Amino acid sequence: MRMEYVEAVLAVVELVPAGSAVSYGDVSELLGSGGPRQVGAVLSHYGSGVPWWRVLKASGHAPEGHEAGALRRYLDEATPLRGDYGSFLRTGEGRWRVDLSAARWQPTDGELDRVDTIAAALERRLHGLSVADDGMSV
Repeated sequence: MRMEYVEAVLAVVELVPAGSAVSYGDVSELLGSGGPRQVGAVLSHYGSGVPWWRVLKASGHAPEGHEAGALRRYLDEATPLRGDYGSFLRTGEGRWRVDLSAARWQPTDGELDRVDTIAAALERRLHGLSVADDGMSV
């Protein structure tokens, strides 16, 4: 996987505020590059330093194998949830998910400008122009 793409995905994920969430597909759509699986692969391999729990499956389910850790973060950040997360906390059983209709990140104009800058820099870097050529950096 190209490091330019990795850096761009991580930069977008860092913009998602506490209490909000996006799907893997949302991130790829914002970047205009890749797809949900590519975003998931980036977060799986390189995402430990960014708020990875804010990026989910389109169903609102947390990344597999990380449900307990993600749930603690969702509760700390007051992320809207659906289902029986209390049972999950007590017993590890129970079905729950993030309520993406309520939690989905709605970027401000300034945040969208930053995303556009990241996406433009990615596009230029993928097509061989240096960051210095366009004055943008990720």
